[in-house]
Amino acid sequence: MPKARLAVLISGRGSNMAALLHASRLMADCPYEIMLVAANDPDAPGLALAAAEGIATFGHSHKGLTRAGFDAIIDAELDRHQISHVALAGYMRLLSPAFVEKWQGRCFNIHPSLLPAHKGLHVHEAVLANGESVSGCTVHLVTAELDGGPILGQARVAVLADDTPDSLAARILIAEHQLYPRIIARHIAADQAPLPRLRALALALPKAREKLSHGAPGFFVEGGKFFAYFSDNHHGSGISALLVATSGLEEQAMLIEQDPGLYYRPPYFGASGWIGIRLDTGDTDWEMVEGWLRRSWEVAAPKRLRRLVTGI
Repeated sequence: MPKARLAVLISGRGSNMAALLHASRLMADCPYEIMLVAANDPDAPGLALAAAEGIATFGHSHKGLTRAGFDAIIDAELDRHQISHVALAGYMRLLSPAFVEKWQGRCFNIHPSLLPAHKGLHVHEAVLANGESVSGCTVHLVTAELDGGPILGQARVAVLADDTPDSLAARILIAEHQLYPRIIARHIAADQAPLPRLRALALALPKAREKLSHGAPGFFVEGGKFFAYFSDNHHGSGISALLVATSGLEEQAMLIEQDPGLYYRPPYFGASGWIGIRLDTGDTDWEMVEGWLRRSWEVAAPKRLRRLVTGI
């Protein structure tokens, strides 16, 4: 199975980015590979570090741009590199709602406290002011709420009697470097097995986007309609499948008759002529899956975009 294509967003030295990079090269069967390091400061030292390691980099100042406008620039670069997951590593920017929505479930952040305690800035000062004996760091999924997404993992760090904000931050940073690569790797590896590869194929199509639909990953064309869904164990069926549109009920029935072990009529979608293609048989023909995704994309895409791509 191809590795997840991870991008890391930084604003400065990129020490957590470096930890992710080196861990990805040292861990056996690491499920991700860093394909891009991007920064909101073209002079961020972490960019030079990444470039020296052969990683593609992108730096662009956010000054003078709206939050949404700058995020659109970064997002276009992520699309250009066919990124599947994003890790924030010392990225000192609040994200726009559109960016958060697009990358929901696939965007990670690490925060230097034991969330939900001490969200935001000046964490170590708050820990010391409260006289706390333990602090630490948290890896979580990014949501619209600042430092409020689902927690994926934490590491605890003792607070010493003579700690200053700087000394505590330095020890917590060591824990961050250990925690972040392990949690990202664990989360990606635990992702539903066929989904990363399906996602890579779907999002490689022009203007393709992903969004949860009724709790399931769905893929749609920007300015158009959904062209595919990933169904996993729907209502306890035990089936993992790709759902795509056929030409209608006649073709749907013909496919099921020809190969009932591969094709099936999915609940709710089947009445509209959609077909379920099983991805849990152990011998998935991914070229066939790619063909179905492209065919379904052509049905869902706006005419202008379809003509631009296919000439039809």
